[in-house]
Amino acid sequence: MSILDIILAIFLPPVAVFLKKGAGKDFIINILLWVLLFGLGGIIHAFIVLSKK
Repeated sequence: MSILDIILAIFLPPVAVFLKKGAGKDFIINILLWVLLFGLGGIIHAFIVLSKK
């Protein structure tokens, strides 16, 4: 993970996931978690997605 990935994962998790995985199921899941869990769920999910190879 680069420093840009980390910054985006903290402040704009859906953008970080979109840049890494594209507009797929991970992106949709991240948007839902980000909205429904007031950001915290999206941040955690973004770090999980970005840490996978």
